[in-house]
Amino acid sequence: MPPVLETRDLTIRFGGHVAVDSVSCAFHAGTLTAIVGPNGAGKTTYFNLMSGQLTASAGITLLDGEDVSGLGAAGRAQRGIGRAFQITNLFPNLTVAENVRLAVQARGRAAASLFSLWSRHRDWIDKADHYLAEVNLDGVRDTVAAALPHGDKRKLEVAIMMALEPRVFMFDEPTAGMSVDEVPIILDLINRLKARGDKTILLVEHKMDVVRSLADRIVVLHNGQLVADGEPAAVIASPVVQEAYLGQAPKAEAAHV
Repeated sequence: MPPVLETRDLTIRFGGHVAVDSVSCAFHAGTLTAIVGPNGAGKTTYFNLMSGQLTASAGITLLDGEDVSGLGAAGRAQRGIGRAFQITNLFPNLTVAENVRLAVQARGRAAASLFSLWSRHRDWIDKADHYLAEVNLDGVRDTVAAALPHGDKRKLEVAIMMALEPRVFMFDEPTAGMSVDEVPIILDLINRLKARGDKTILLVEHKMDVVRSLADRIVVLHNGQLVADGEPAAVIASPVVQEAYLGQAPKAEAAHV
């Protein structure tokens, strides 16, 4: 089966610093890949390159075999790449329900009338309410997004991404800043997306217990390079990962374990 998302020699330089260095990796439908590595390894930058927030210095990103390197974030989102950020990305002055309804309506190809009267669009309202219930936010549907606690803002961002119905879900530290009680809700959501078997899910995460519970595969970045790629238990136990997390220099060639 061909990959849904793929990078070939993807590279970005900031002045003399190479933040992502010739990373080639393929991601398939029905799998959840965790991208891990020490601070400064290039994980979020790699995400930004794949989702179009940054423009690569070299290399390409392919979606369904088509080079989408010339598309920005909006163009890639329209093609089916969904992205949740470390820092929430919401309409702060709209209510919780309005944030999700806009995503539902955008998915319905009605971008020209995003602020039209909602009561005329019962199906959009019902869909939005469904996604709010999925993340346990139906009880605060009329609250302005800016007034939500951090954990609820993260859940709202996930609801928005789900409402856009992407084929690729990219989660950048989805549990960051959440309380112990809130974390299981997001992990359960991601598990349910994975169980559908038709989504390609990428996860940047520092918490190894989260990685172990969710990932089918782990990709390790260190100093912008891909240094390990394989089944979770083997990757976590491998010398190259131990060296990377201890801050020592790993082997230049990726270890497939």
